[in-house]
Amino acid sequence: MRVLLSTYGSRGDVEPLVGLAVRLRELGAEVRVCAPPDEDFAQRLAGVGVPLVPVGPSARALTTGAPPPSAANLPQRAAELIAGQFDAVTAAAEGCDVLVATGMMPAAAGARSVAEKLGIPSVSVTFQQLTLPSPYHQPLAYPGRPFPPEVTDNRVLWDLDAQSINALFGEALNTNRASIGLPPVDDVRDYVIGDRPWLATDPVLDPWQEPADLDVVQTGAWILPDERPLPAELVAFLDAGAPPVYVGFGSMSMRASTDAAQVAVEAIRAQGRRALVGRGWAELTPIDDRDDCFVVGEVNQQALFGRVAAVVHHGGAGTTTTAARAGAPQVVVPQAADQPYWAGRVADLGIGTAHDGPTPTFASLSAALGTALTHETRARATAVAGTIRTDGATVAAKLLLDTIGRERPPVPSSPPSVG
Repeated sequence: MRVLLSTYGSRGDVEPLVGLAVRLRELGAEVRVCAPPDEDFAQRLAGVGVPLVPVGPSARALTTGAPPPSAANLPQRAAELIAGQFDAVTAAAEGCDVLVATGMMPAAAGARSVAEKLGIPSVSVTFQQLTLPSPYHQPLAYPGRPFPPEVTDNRVLWDLDAQSINALFGEALNTNRASIGLPPVDDVRDYVIGDRPWLATDPVLDPWQEPADLDVVQTGAWILPDERPLPAELVAFLDAGAPPVYVGFGSMSMRASTDAAQVAVEAIRAQGRRALVGRGWAELTPIDDRDDCFVVGEVNQQALFGRVAAVVHHGGAGTTTTAARAGAPQVVVPQAADQPYWAGRVADLGIGTAHDGPTPTFASLSAALGTALTHETRARATAVAGTIRTDGATVAAKLLLDTIGRERPPVPSSPPSVG
C-alpha cells in the first residue's frame, strides 16, 4: 500500500507526519511526505528514512521574510499555495492508495482536490480542534477579518467563519480546480473538513465535545519517540547545576519580540534558576556571557523537557504536548492562532500558567514563573503526564490502512475451471 502525507506549515505541521509515517512503514506501507522544502524538515524526514517531496516556498522564509498575513495578501498567498499543491501533490500521489491532507486551509484544499481528481480516498486531519465547527467553541479569526464584537453566538460565528474562508480562498481554489476539470466548491471549509475529519490531539489536553452534525475521529497526538542523544555540551550544562528553565518560541519566535528572550532570562534568574534558551527561527542569542545561560538549537525536546524545572514557550500544540508528557510545568506566552487555546488548557489542567498576551514583562513573567515553579504545579504536571496517550500515531496508522482496505473494491474470485 502507498500513502501520501501532505502538509504545508511550520514544524508543528510536519513533525506529527514523521510519527505517522514511521508507524505506517512498520505496518508495511510505502510512505512519502509532501511538505515545504525547508532544510530542517528534509533532515528530520531523512533521519527516519522517509522521502520528502518539496512543495511551495520555504515555510521559514515565508514566515520570517514576508509581510505578516493580512486580508490583502492572504488570497494571493493562497493562490500560490494551492497552485503548488496541484503541481507537486499530483505527481507525488500517482499510484497512491490514500492521501492524508493537513496544514494550512488552502494547502489542504488543494491536496484534497488532487485526490478527488485522481480518484483516491483522502482524509482530512487537524492538530487542534479550533478549525472544526462546534457550538462549544468559537472559530479562529483570520488576519484582517475580525468577527463583530457584538456577535457571541458560536453557531453564528461559525457561519461567518465559512464566509471568510470562501472570500479568502474560494476563487483561488476554484480557478485551480477548473484548470484540471473539477467542478467548483461552494463551501471551502466543509470541503476541506469532509464528513469524518481526524483530530490528532490528546483527549486529556484537548477534550473534544461531539456536536450532533460532525463525526470527528480523535486518534491521540502523533508523536514519535525521539531516541537522539542530547549534545554533550548541553548535557554538561544540565549536569553542572539544578534543573534550568527552558525558554523558546520555536518557529513562532519571530512573532515574539526579540526582547522577550532578555526579559525571560532576567525573570528566570530572579527566581534563582539557570536559563536554557531555544534558538528557534528568530535565531535567539545569549543576552550576556554569564555561564548560567545556555543556547541550544535543534534538540530532542522529549529528553530535554524531562530535565528542566519549567518550559516557557509559545503554546504550539506539539510543544504543549511534549512538555505535558515530560511532566514539566509550563508557562505559555501565546503569540497567535490556536496558542491562546493551549495556554488556557495548560492553566485549566493546573500544569502551568497562561501568560496574558504575547509580550511578557519582567513583572508578568516573574509572576507566571512563581506559580509554575511551585511544588503543587510540579506535582500536578507529573500526575497529568501519566494520563497522556502515547499510541496516537499507531492508532492513526492502523485506522488509515483499515480505511484503504474498505475503500478498495473486492478482488473477483477466479471462475471455476471447466473440465
